[in-house]
Amino acid sequence: MKIRFFPTLKNYKKKYLAKDIFSGVIIAAVSIPISMGYAQISGLPAAYGLYGSLLPIIFFALFSTSRQFIFGVDAAPAAIVGAALATMGVGAESSAVMQYVPAIALAAGLWLLLFYFLHADRIVDFISTPVMGGFISGIAVTIILMQIPKLLGQSAGTGELPELLRHLLESVLHVNGFSFILGILALVILIIGKRLIPKFPMAVAVMIAGIFLTVFFHIDNYGVTLLSHVDTGLPGFFLPNFMQLNLTAVVGRGLMVAVVVMAETLLAENNFASKNGYRLDDRQEILACAAGNIASAAVGCCPVNGSISRTSMNEQYGGQTQAVSLTAGIVMAVILMCATGFIGYLPVPILTAIVISALMNVVEIRLAVRLFKVSRQEFFIFMAAFAVVLFLGTIYGVVAGILLSFVAVIIRATNPPRDFRGMVPGKQEFYDLTRNRFAWPVKNVLIYRFSENLFFANIKILQNDIENNIKEDTKAVILDAGAVNSIDITAADGLIILADSLKKRKIRFYITEHSQNVNEQIRKLGIGRLIQEGMVRRTIVSALYDMGMKEPFPLEIPESEMEKVRRNLYFSLTPEEENSLEEFAWAFGSDAVREIEKRVKSIADQIHGISDLEELSEAGLEEKLKFWHALGPLDEDELLRRLELHIDDFPQELKENSALVVRLIERRRRVLRDRILRAHPNIREHLKEKRDILEHRLQKQNPEGVRKLHKLENHE
Repeated sequence: MKIRFFPTLKNYKKKYLAKDIFSGVIIAAVSIPISMGYAQISGLPAAYGLYGSLLPIIFFALFSTSRQFIFGVDAAPAAIVGAALATMGVGAESSAVMQYVPAIALAAGLWLLLFYFLHADRIVDFISTPVMGGFISGIAVTIILMQIPKLLGQSAGTGELPELLRHLLESVLHVNGFSFILGILALVILIIGKRLIPKFPMAVAVMIAGIFLTVFFHIDNYGVTLLSHVDTGLPGFFLPNFMQLNLTAVVGRGLMVAVVVMAETLLAENNFASKNGYRLDDRQEILACAAGNIASAAVGCCPVNGSISRTSMNEQYGGQTQAVSLTAGIVMAVILMCATGFIGYLPVPILTAIVISALMNVVEIRLAVRLFKVSRQEFFIFMAAFAVVLFLGTIYGVVAGILLSFVAVIIRATNPPRDFRGMVPGKQEFYDLTRNRFAWPVKNVLIYRFSENLFFANIKILQNDIENNIKEDTKAVILDAGAVNSIDITAADGLIILADSLKKRKIRFYITEHSQNVNEQIRKLGIGRLIQEGMVRRTIVSALYDMGMKEPFPLEIPESEMEKVRRNLYFSLTPEEENSLEEFAWAFGSDAVREIEKRVKSIADQIHGISDLEELSEAGLEEKLKFWHALGPLDEDELLRRLELHIDDFPQELKENSALVVRLIERRRRVLRDRILRAHPNIREHLKEKRDILEHRLQKQNPEGVRKLHKLENHE
């Protein structure tokens, strides 16, 4: 694979420049408090956080294919390193920490380089959207909980949810009121500003306001914490003294950090890429992460990671390419060389509010609500990923995320779509018996469609479904395997067991509709006798022929339904008389009525646009209204009747002519009735029955509309 340098700057457009530079300046400004705070969590002096916002971000931009993602000192790797060194008894900002932390960053970079050569980017393919959303949301909420104590005038929290809540409670008991008011006020301003003037750099304005308060009102005298003073000067090159280190611990912690950096960065990058409509090269992103961490080690800093909060800000301010990262790196270099003096005037509560406001956009509340509405199973997977990250930490969240994704696949595969099929009189296709009220089973035959690959976890479902639906008069079972693309050895054994069981009961068994590839698998799996004994047929029809049946195939229709079936057959003779509203029911399911009502209101709007209703001919409605040709006469009749029920929803000037509109609609309904009776004169009673059924259905769906319409009709 060819490595590309600065891939997001290829074919760079001049119109991007202003936004990229502007966003880069903001990212640099916001990185000051964030990176300094996380550097301290890892055990380093705060100034090293600024060093980690210089070279690493530039080296990441050198390789990254993400247009938006920002790299730098971040919570997860800093917390892992800080916790690991604490368990080893290495004190914060000690000489040992100054050796261990960059050594772990170097180890993480080398592990990531190995992951690059091993094509480990494929891990992302096994993470579903609910898992990714829960994972990212868990990280965002964790960081918010870490930051809240700083609003209260205390130090940032560390650890997982129990430790964070404990620290938060202690902070509440020792809250600095002035600090809290200042932080909350800044947070409210940021949230309101984001909604009302999203393009305005409110974060920078709030930072400037914080410096103003420090310089002129000396808010530090009221207990408000300020950022630590940073000496001017660029970082020098650093190489750890490996002779003083426990290399096993360094390599082990480096692996842990590398896994977290790779997973968290790739997941978040893909999330932003998906939302903003561009593609990533996941493998090269691992190389970019490796370069960033090796660069961080070279300046003595901690491991670095993709930053969700800063990327969210970059997205907010319209950054288009990694020119944002280059700008941020250059601005940070300028600050370090000659402008570190203002850093000591920045109030921590205000800077914390900036971080929290950015992270609030990252929590996937909308995705959670959407999943709750459409798929409870995926909603619970989202919540499980969220909870694991919150309670156990990022590294366990990565493992749990992959496991949950596999669980989702297995659950879906072990409960596949499946149905029993029959035929509609006069048709040649096979339909789901539960979804088509005109379909009936083929006599003495069980036709079963299984819409998933067959493997060890779902073969029992297939066996049970068939066994539980066999009747005393069943002479054959036909498996529609059109959606089956693979069979494993357990499923193969299960098919043989089922075939032998049916054979003993003198019931024929057929496998049909599948691809030739499945036949290859059947032979290789040692169940080729199914083919040799004639149990494998190309189509359902050929299996029915093999049983000695001829078309039209006999259907199991109760005697009480025969008259209705014969009448329905008359309506199936011409394509224009197909039941297209059945298509609505099939497409929209439980929302079908609502969708039909939308079409009705659309027709009402079109009628409103007709300049002279009096001039309409008897077929005028059909000629004037869009898409009318898509409906058969019975369905058009139903739509017209529904339209009459919406007279009160018509615009006022149209309601004034409501009687005329109803007359036109009824005239059109008479045209339709006459057309049907000319084609099928022997179904007059059936047509009346159809209209009576429609009236009964509409009475249940819209009783008030029916009442008003009857009143209008009687008045006329």
